[in-house]
Amino acid sequence: MDYFSLCLDGLCLLGLSAVHIAFVSRLTGKKQKIWHFVIYFFLLCTIQWFFTTFDFHDVLPVGAELLLLYSVSRLALQNRRFVSWAAAILAVYISQLSFGIVNSVEAILFSRMVGKKLLYPLLLLATLSVFAVCACCCGAVLKFLSLTEDPQMPYVGLLLFPGLFFFAAELYILQTSYTVLPSYISLGEIGKHSALFVMQILGLAALLCTLYAYRHICHSFQTQAALRSLEQATQAQKNYIAEAQMRYEQTKAFRHDIANHLSVLNGLLNHGELDESKAYLNKMKTVSTSLSFPYQTGNPVVDILLSEKLGLAKEITAEISLLLPRPCGIEDFDLCVIFANALDNAINACRLTEGVKSIRISGERQGDFYMLAFENTCLDEPLPPAGIGLSNIKSVAEKYDGAMLTEKVGQRFFLNVLLNISTGKGTYQRNREYNNKC
Repeated sequence: MDYFSLCLDGLCLLGLSAVHIAFVSRLTGKKQKIWHFVIYFFLLCTIQWFFTTFDFHDVLPVGAELLLLYSVSRLALQNRRFVSWAAAILAVYISQLSFGIVNSVEAILFSRMVGKKLLYPLLLLATLSVFAVCACCCGAVLKFLSLTEDPQMPYVGLLLFPGLFFFAAELYILQTSYTVLPSYISLGEIGKHSALFVMQILGLAALLCTLYAYRHICHSFQTQAALRSLEQATQAQKNYIAEAQMRYEQTKAFRHDIANHLSVLNGLLNHGELDESKAYLNKMKTVSTSLSFPYQTGNPVVDILLSEKLGLAKEITAEISLLLPRPCGIEDFDLCVIFANALDNAINACRLTEGVKSIRISGERQGDFYMLAFENTCLDEPLPPAGIGLSNIKSVAEKYDGAMLTEKVGQRFFLNVLLNISTGKGTYQRNREYNNKC
């Protein structure tokens, strides 16, 4: 291998390292660091040296490159398994596609330059063109796809199948058509390479269409989750109205009969019947207690929601230590989303356990923030992936510049929700309104 080829290979590996790390980090929403690039570049050079020295088939280095990029994404960037595979396959495919597209042009235009000095600057220009094409392809993919740690991006593993197909097809084209640059190319060969060029462009277009369809599927999941949240809040409001009307009628009837009750009580006292008077007072106390909510949080909508959910779960011991500040700054709709989803998850988890079943809800103000803490019994098993309910709670927390944290210790599950109550709108909401105006 001459010095020019060695330098060209080094330039290619340097460019691939930069493109792969930058693409994977942006695709997965993780922050890239300089040592990620250094380690990947060093290992990529090691792979290239090893397979070149021992003259292995060209497919093996690409497989090793794919496995290396997956390892960096999984271990260094801390991405999930399917996300790491999808990101690695897309990154390597895009780089292979870029080489394939430029190789098609090289085969047609550079064949007559073999053996001439002009070939060297042309090859250098072609290498730089590869990374320009690669950057454009990466930008197009990033426009249609994001693999951030978001539960609203379901079934990421489905991207592996089309990704592997495009990757294998491009690898086959490279290994069968562009291994050596011929010194002479016939008219038929020009037609063949032109057809391969078009096929590769169509392959890229097909990939982008696949990613576009996947993005819309994910958006439909987000819409469905939003609709479910709206239905929950709407149902909670309906229950609140129905419960308020019922208690109003009961209070109205009790208030109508209060004069009669006081008259009876006065007669009992006048006749010195103290025991009967006490019994009658206890009856009146029981009736008046039934007119109030069993849980007093300072928010009538939350009171109704707790009464409804926990009232249907008699087998679960509930401990409520919660007083929401007034004014709270949090819309009743969003409080419904938090409490409805948290209570549904807690009740379902408790019903799967044996023995003592308990739910504890507490709240504490911390300056401009309010911390909601939910604790419940659960099975002593690994937690499943976060579902729509927790995703909705997280969205509400982020809307108010807060955060959501889950933790499992033995047979206890903890959910903490931090909300900014200083204003009715967090940064997320203000930015959203600003964008809508723009």
